[in-house]
Amino acid sequence: MHICLHLEDKQNGTLSAFVLLLFKINMLRTLIHNFNKLPLNSPVITQVREKGHLNRPRLRNPFWFIRKERLARDTTVTTENKSFIKEVIKDKYGPPSLIKGVQSYDQSGTLIKTEGFERKPWRPSSRRCGLLAKKIGQYPLWLKNGVRIRTTLLQIVDNHVIRYIPPAEYQPTQRPNVKNLHKYGCMLIGAESVDPTTLTKDYCGLFRDSGVMPKRNLARFLVTPDAAIPVGTPLNVAHFRVGDFVDIRGKTVYRGFQGVVKRHGFKGMPASHGVTKTHRRPGNIGGGGEKGRVWPGTKMPGHMGNRWRKAKGMRIWRINTKYNVMWVSGSSIPGPTNGLVYVYDTILPLRKHKTAPPFPTTFEDEVEKLTGTADDIWYEDVHNFKDDTITFQPETTN
Repeated sequence: MHICLHLEDKQNGTLSAFVLLLFKINMLRTLIHNFNKLPLNSPVITQVREKGHLNRPRLRNPFWFIRKERLARDTTVTTENKSFIKEVIKDKYGPPSLIKGVQSYDQSGTLIKTEGFERKPWRPSSRRCGLLAKKIGQYPLWLKNGVRIRTTLLQIVDNHVIRYIPPAEYQPTQRPNVKNLHKYGCMLIGAESVDPTTLTKDYCGLFRDSGVMPKRNLARFLVTPDAAIPVGTPLNVAHFRVGDFVDIRGKTVYRGFQGVVKRHGFKGMPASHGVTKTHRRPGNIGGGGEKGRVWPGTKMPGHMGNRWRKAKGMRIWRINTKYNVMWVSGSSIPGPTNGLVYVYDTILPLRKHKTAPPFPTTFEDEVEKLTGTADDIWYEDVHNFKDDTITFQPETTN
């Protein structure tokens, strides 16, 4: 009896081990089958017809930005106190004045002097700072061969250097898409002076070390250490040369919510011949079958404009140093009239500087040496209407 029980236990143990072995073999076979399905080449990428689906405008500044404008005004300030505040502003920043066509303050006596500034030689790998300009309109120019070109006028509005952050200290919260970021410093440029009584105390503190009037607009430019400019230095249109190429960055005009005809240039359906209420509709937006869905990036109705865009490789045809205005090629500069744009040296490889530009910039005392008595600097291929085009010779009597 004991011998029979021992044999049955032995048979049950052998059967359990055999079943466990079959289970492991099936698991291994399933694993090998699934592994063979994996692609050994590049992974499958979902097709996107246009740019990313997160390309939407920023509704508000990040939380780490300092609040600029005050929410409440001092309505209880008396007339005598207002006049006293104006006198303090005049003593600190200078009297209000019209500088090169822009309403500003005369700060020539308070800004840092640049006589002892040591220039460094320009290298092809050097990167200069840019300027903040206002788009003021369009104007045609004519070349010497009679060809008419369309240009856009950009005015450099009261630019000053606010701060320079060396590469060792520059740690941006949002990392820009730039290679070798550790080699570049950050130059903070301000434009358009504004009354400091309308700003917050924290925002005015950004300009304390520079000695410059608080600015309405601020911009950051990545520069190499050899292109650093002393804090408080005014920047003008002579920072660029005629004939050079620049990149212009601005925010496009906001058109609101538009359909596919206005937003993407669709042709639309015919006006008659059986077409019913589908004259300006997009039509089919995708097929069925295995991938019965709408592809990411499909052109559909939506918000149009209000996006940052860049116009690259625009040539400078003319410069006016009296009003800080430059004429750049093209009439498709992003932004509305009186809109703010960023102007900096182009990044296109074939249109970069071949010779040394004004490095790191052209200071105010050097503008007169550059232009002389004339205010305009013309490109060599542009026809100057101030020049004589018809000459007369006295008749000779035989």
